[in-house]
Amino acid sequence: MSDRAPPAPAPHAARLALVMIARNEAHQIGRALASALPWVDEAWVLDTGSTDDTVAVARAAGAQVAHFDWCDDFSAARNAALALTQADWRLVLDADEWLASGGPALAALRQQPRQFVGAVRVDSQQGDASAGQGSGDAPSWLSRVLPAGVAYAGRVHEQPQHTLPVRRLPIRVGHSGYAPAALAAKAGRNAALLMSMLGDTPDDAYLWYQLGKDHDVYERYAGALQCFEHAQGLLGPARPAWLHDLVVRQLHALKRCGRHADGLHLAEAGLEAWQDSPDFFFAIGDLLLDWAADEPARADGLLPMIETAWQRCLAIGERPDLEGAVAGRGSTLAAGNLALLFDTLGQPRQAAHYRRLAQARQ
Repeated sequence: MSDRAPPAPAPHAARLALVMIARNEAHQIGRALASALPWVDEAWVLDTGSTDDTVAVARAAGAQVAHFDWCDDFSAARNAALALTQADWRLVLDADEWLASGGPALAALRQQPRQFVGAVRVDSQQGDASAGQGSGDAPSWLSRVLPAGVAYAGRVHEQPQHTLPVRRLPIRVGHSGYAPAALAAKAGRNAALLMSMLGDTPDDAYLWYQLGKDHDVYERYAGALQCFEHAQGLLGPARPAWLHDLVVRQLHALKRCGRHADGLHLAEAGLEAWQDSPDFFFAIGDLLLDWAADEPARADGLLPMIETAWQRCLAIGERPDLEGAVAGRGSTLAAGNLALLFDTLGQPRQAAHYRRLAQARQ
């Protein structure tokens, strides 16, 4: 982390605590704690049943540790962890996350009244970055800086409950929870909890979106499409921030299910709504390229559309403010795809142009 260590807090400044829940995270919890401890006054880890050295590693790093009997309810664990501290502000991190930047903004909270909830940018690594197979970071703005008194609700994909304004803070958090090994370790867990919640609230569009996202992450694309379509039906004209991620994932799932014509119809219907999303146009180009490969007779008509879609990505540029956006789709990834496309078309000059562009934007 590049931020310098903060000065000691004033005698009467508000206190800031790091609060985490963890289970069997000995391999990475040290990274999380080391990144945040210089900026907080205390750190608490609520262990939910580890059988590895999580507790020992957390204590060695400087955290206080308490224990919780896991009950298939993330909000219950979050709230138990929050109850461990009397601090005025609480930074909520998971063990597979780390504070990448923004320490000074955290330190400044000690002088802030507790009149808002702070949203931080969480950059989730896609693919296996450790093996050189990452496909960019997907940013999300999540409410992770909570004033005392704010609690969570929801057995999974839990959300803080409050009526305070949400303020985006210049704080960036890295997240490695989508690495293949991490996904394999928690396969089926979230889907089961989501199904249980939907049994109680079957008309919750957000839960249907999250269940569809879980299907998509684990390559259950037919199930993902059913959930995404159901979520949209429940939403009606509403446009929550997560709808962007839903639509982009829906285009990808339609491609993977071979439903290219349906994907094109969805793209045409969403052109006005998502005209400023590089992720939307990136997914369109990807879907159309797959269609051209499946049905070569269509290639002549589809290739110009593919080119236009990826050029549109470059014209828009990066949009990390959009929910689920993946870094590079408005720059290097789109330019790289255009270079490969023109290689295939036998146009080396155009291919070289986009290859240089991809390298220049790295």
